[in-house]
Amino acid sequence: MDTSFLNSYWFIYGLLPLMIFCSRIIDVSLDTLRIVFVSKGNKIVAPILGFFEVLIWLMAITRIMQNLDNPTCYFAYAGGFAAGNYVGLKIEEKLAMGVQMVRIITHKNSTPLINTLREEGFGVTVLDAEGKDGHVHIIYSVVNRNQISKVIQVIQSSNPNAFYSIEDVREVKTTGTLASAKSKNSIPRWMKKGR
Repeated sequence: MDTSFLNSYWFIYGLLPLMIFCSRIIDVSLDTLRIVFVSKGNKIVAPILGFFEVLIWLMAITRIMQNLDNPTCYFAYAGGFAAGNYVGLKIEEKLAMGVQMVRIITHKNSTPLINTLREEGFGVTVLDAEGKDGHVHIIYSVVNRNQISKVIQVIQSSNPNAFYSIEDVREVKTTGTLASAKSKNSIPRWMKKGR
């Protein structure tokens, strides 16, 4: 077998570092997604992603160990790791997986905000409470993550001074649907209790 190309300058200092760089982007992106699925309690997708992540990583690290005298491989490995984190987060952001809880605390009359959220199809739970400066309303809503921007838009238009926080929800038990009734989005099967 002719190995002259594998020993050539263009392969060792060009194609090999590029392959390592791309491999790291893929395996770190898979790692980021795997962590997301682990945090959601998914017992099927997370191990599959982990398998391919480690397989790709082993191929990349093997090439590094075979070319320890090639500094471009080190930069490709580190650069791929950095780029992989970015790519993984962008993919996770686009997938918008899971369910989140929005907690809204408002001092002024919260009726318009509550009514608007309900008109948009969001489930709302309201509690009366006492804050540092007096009476407040605490509004809870659990929505699909891809509907969060709509909830924030409603808050900012109905009560721009309201305080709100958003938290990931690992597990939801329900027989209905979440998020806007207009989108007809239901909870993914892997998010339901016991999965």
